[in-house]
Amino acid sequence: MACKNEEMKLYQTWLGKADAEDILAELRAVEGDEMGISDRFYRYLEFGTGGLRGVIGAGTNRMNVYTVSMAAQALADYLAQKEGQHAVAIGYDSRNKSTDFAKCAAATLASNGVKVYIFPELQPTPVLSYAVRQLNCSAGIVITASHNPAKYNGFKCYGGDGCQMTDGAAGEVYSFMKKLDIFDDVKRGDFDELMAQGMISWIDDSLVESFLDSVQACSINPGVCRDSGLKVVYTPLCGAGNKPVRAILKRIGIDDVTVVPEQEKPDGNFTTCPKPNPEFREAFECALKLAETVKPDLLLATDPDSDRVGIAVESDGQYILMSGNEVGALMLNYMLSCRKEQGNLPKNPVCVSTIVSSDLGTEIAEKYGCEMRRVLTGFKYIGEIIGWLEADGEKERFIMGYEESYGYLCGTYARDKDAVVASMMICEMAAYYKKQKKSLLDVMAEIYNDFHYYGNRLLNYEFEGEEGVKFMNSVMDKLRTNPPADIAGDRVVTVSDYKLSVRKNLADGSESEIKLPKSNVLAYKMESGSSFIVRPSGTEPKIKIYVAAVGSRESANAKLDEFEKAGNSIMGK
Repeated sequence: MACKNEEMKLYQTWLGKADAEDILAELRAVEGDEMGISDRFYRYLEFGTGGLRGVIGAGTNRMNVYTVSMAAQALADYLAQKEGQHAVAIGYDSRNKSTDFAKCAAATLASNGVKVYIFPELQPTPVLSYAVRQLNCSAGIVITASHNPAKYNGFKCYGGDGCQMTDGAAGEVYSFMKKLDIFDDVKRGDFDELMAQGMISWIDDSLVESFLDSVQACSINPGVCRDSGLKVVYTPLCGAGNKPVRAILKRIGIDDVTVVPEQEKPDGNFTTCPKPNPEFREAFECALKLAETVKPDLLLATDPDSDRVGIAVESDGQYILMSGNEVGALMLNYMLSCRKEQGNLPKNPVCVSTIVSSDLGTEIAEKYGCEMRRVLTGFKYIGEIIGWLEADGEKERFIMGYEESYGYLCGTYARDKDAVVASMMICEMAAYYKKQKKSLLDVMAEIYNDFHYYGNRLLNYEFEGEEGVKFMNSVMDKLRTNPPADIAGDRVVTVSDYKLSVRKNLADGSESEIKLPKSNVLAYKMESGSSFIVRPSGTEPKIKIYVAAVGSRESANAKLDEFEKAGNSIMGK
């Protein structure tokens, strides 16, 4: 790939103006490498609802102190147009450069007259969401790339409500960002000097203790864990969950917790877990090995920014990983059934899940007279509903929110998914059922028996670089203009285009409006009740396909195999 003139000009500008030694070293190393230069400079990282996310390195298409400071400057400009004094809370996880990026963002904001509160050590993303509201901030930032591989980092932005920024607000910040010269228009002060002036302050440990108090208050059966004998192996996957997850488990009486030693301390290289994503079995390898000697009831794994948690449950000496859909259904069933029995289920309860999550949760909710609201993927939409309920004086109606991608929130103290409260609730569930001589797998089997077996599978297709982006766009365009009449021989009965906000019934040609924000998602519902949903990731260079089938375990899994072959064909794999 030849390097365009604009890309080469940017490269030369960076060589002349960048002063960070690691950036200059990388720029010099790619001299004469047109493909390497083009990949670093063919675009600026876009500021979307997830903020920025990209590979760490030199260039406009990379995460570095210059692109982070540029985003912080745009956020400062966005806040400056609003009345009043503004403050921003900043958190970060264990990723490479996270501390540096957090400090340079803080310095840029403070240089623009924005008061900054920053954590003195890494913290889970939900703690930042909590801090934004507790400290009366106008916005928040978390430096993280969640569960991505080590080469990534990100700049995730929150509104004053503690939710990730909405589409509209993110669009405004991005419009300010596009007006900036990355070197000449960005204020870069000295972090230590600004702290001495009082423009930057450390967040006190008492806020974290207050967060843990709020988490513990979500317990459904306080004290149930203390004499349960529950044994847990836990891995924070070298991330931010280590201290808070262990602290909350100790608070509720789970004393037999063994932490995976090689994944206990922060490690931005994720040496023992190259893909630190609890959705995948590879993330559990060290925990599974430790389980051979410890023999726990349960394995827990939280991702680097500790907003997601995955579990594996013991069964006849083996450890079975449970999906996000299954854990979400278990938690919803546990909370609703126990609260109904206790007589403290609120009037008109509400739970929230996403359009790509299993329909099993809807069936469970209906059994207990709970309203299930379905939203787009992105926990900000779940947090938004909590905010609406709170504004109406009805936040007690909220039971929980969850995504199939291992994100859960019980309670209204935060506005983002929280692996700390989810870890607590999972252990509490396990202890509660253990006293009934049941494992979580046993309870899941009972739920499937009461309703239906729901098979779900997530297919991931990665497409790196500029050509990858073009290919993903072409795939979505083809599907949108030429929708399939059937998928794997299963006739399509409805097509939902969330970008056009239209749901079409193919049997009679009728159309209805989808009353959700626009999103580049195509969903196909089949004659069998199965579904096939195609969605480009908003934070990674990949297309995700969510496939679901209902029936017996055998028939549903066979259908999922067929759908996977169809997905591979569509993606050219």
